[in-house]
Amino acid sequence: VDAFQAWCGPCKTVVDLFGKVRNEVGSDLLHFAVAEVDSIDALKKYRGKCKPVFLFYAGGELVAIVRGANAPLLQKTILEQL
Repeated sequence: VDAFQAWCGPCKTVVDLFGKVRNEVGSDLLHFAVAEVDSIDALKKYRGKCKPVFLFYAGGELVAIVRGANAPLLQKTILEQL
């Protein structure tokens, strides 16, 4: 889940990375979602920072977090979690 704030420019660039990874991996286990934190109360602890937060869930449990638009780290985390 890409937890972002609409006013944060760097957050918008990561969507292309998600598409690229999805095409390369092609896994049915891999699903991406975006969540605008200013409109979701459950994500209010991620508000007020100009840095995206990527939340990785498996079986309904939070299993990893990546802070910032670090494409190599995101790709590595995605592959590790698969």
